[in-house]
Amino acid sequence: MKDKTQQLQEKLQLAYLGGGKVRIDKQHSKGKLTARERVEYLLDDGSFEEMGALVTHRTKDFGMDKQKFYGDGVVTGYGTINNRLVYIFSQDFTVFGGALSETHAEKIVKIMEMAVKMGAPIIGLNDSGGARIQEGVRSLGGYADIFYRNVQSSGVIPQISAIMGPCAGGAVYSPAMTDFTIMVENTSYMFVTGPDVVKTVTNETVTAEELGGAHTHASKSGVTHLTATNDIEALESIKKLLCYFPQNNRELTPQFKYELGDEIREELETIVPDSANKPYDMLEVISGIIDMDSFFEIHKEFADNIIVGFARLAGKSIGIIANQPMSLAGVLDVESSKKAARFVRFCDSFNIPLLVLEDVPGFLPGTDQEWNGIIVNGAKLLYAFSEATVPRITVITRKAYGGAYDVMNSKHIGADMNFAWPCAEIAVMGAKGASKIIFKKEITSAKNPETKLKEKEDEYANLFANPYSAAERGFIDEVILPKNTRRKLIKAFSMLAGKEVNRPSRKHGNIPL
Repeated sequence: MKDKTQQLQEKLQLAYLGGGKVRIDKQHSKGKLTARERVEYLLDDGSFEEMGALVTHRTKDFGMDKQKFYGDGVVTGYGTINNRLVYIFSQDFTVFGGALSETHAEKIVKIMEMAVKMGAPIIGLNDSGGARIQEGVRSLGGYADIFYRNVQSSGVIPQISAIMGPCAGGAVYSPAMTDFTIMVENTSYMFVTGPDVVKTVTNETVTAEELGGAHTHASKSGVTHLTATNDIEALESIKKLLCYFPQNNRELTPQFKYELGDEIREELETIVPDSANKPYDMLEVISGIIDMDSFFEIHKEFADNIIVGFARLAGKSIGIIANQPMSLAGVLDVESSKKAARFVRFCDSFNIPLLVLEDVPGFLPGTDQEWNGIIVNGAKLLYAFSEATVPRITVITRKAYGGAYDVMNSKHIGADMNFAWPCAEIAVMGAKGASKIIFKKEITSAKNPETKLKEKEDEYANLFANPYSAAERGFIDEVILPKNTRRKLIKAFSMLAGKEVNRPSRKHGNIPL
């Protein structure tokens, strides 16, 4: 028995070494942690239980039968984060560059299937050179097996991907189908085809960082939701994200301890300027409503005319979607519509109530927007809100104009409670534009057209650019003082906690993708 015990220990030691000390040192020299170090840092101390540590590949071609490493380039298992069960896989770049083989994929698939069975989040730490070319179609099949599980898991358990090294070719599609992607600056990149192929096909010269680095995907493509300066910061972001989520789609979010006190926030009274065209920072409004320092913004660098993120209100998780007047006056456009729609659908999948803070002058006009599909992309956000069954509350802080009023969680598309501040303007369009259309003849025939225009602007504004016409119709449930917003929201979300919606029987809707 002693010999057999020693044999097991020796095999496990080889597995823990991955590709060996030289390759581990090389990984460290790049400022990167190893696959195991990442797992150990992310999970609670002593909680990790590994599965498949002694798996090896089955390939005999190209001399691969002489190159075998226990674990086959990926560490898989389960453990806890803040005492909550999670499943995890961490690709090991020290073994064949983390390249995915048939057995490597089988290990990942096994852990993903267990995560669904047990109703716990799945976390993927990606650091791979791509498919193991020595295996041909078997490695490609392995990717497809993973993709299929990503789809089957979607909306059932939270899926988080961290890109902590290369992620190219077919490998990018698994993170793209997970709920949140985090990239590490300067050491990670994602692209379908690399710089060399781009140069050959299009004659463009571009670096890997420019083509698919963290900043590129955070600000230009929107592929990544969060960026981190190093591995540790990326892993901390995962921990923070999970604090706002339930374990699965059947559970509610964790309740943090909170004692109600004086919920009046006087600072909210002075944030919105008197001038309708003067910008203000919606982040200040968010800060004045939520629990102290609880806001976690998502997609911060992408489509910054809309803000999305998680927060806590009286200790409970909520998702926030807010127009940002500091950027493009808070208009809706192609990118902001897609960004918000994706976030709404995640929150609805996992029982996270939605708060919408609205200050929107409409949709962004122009040929660029029309040719890039503002119609279908704006419809995505409209569809996402209309489909959502979680508690949904809107607060109109200032402008709510045109079709954007409808789209931003209006009463007409199923919002549960709609509040407005006294300075809210709810109308088809701004007073100036409306007056030019309605009173065109009067203005052009007047002795002083500018004076007449101003007179008609005031007339239109008094009639329509306020919250009271909508309130009289019941489209607004209550016009409230800004300082009372937090107290009103706490009560309203508490009242809506037991909300149930019976939807028509159908396989699924057809969102305008």
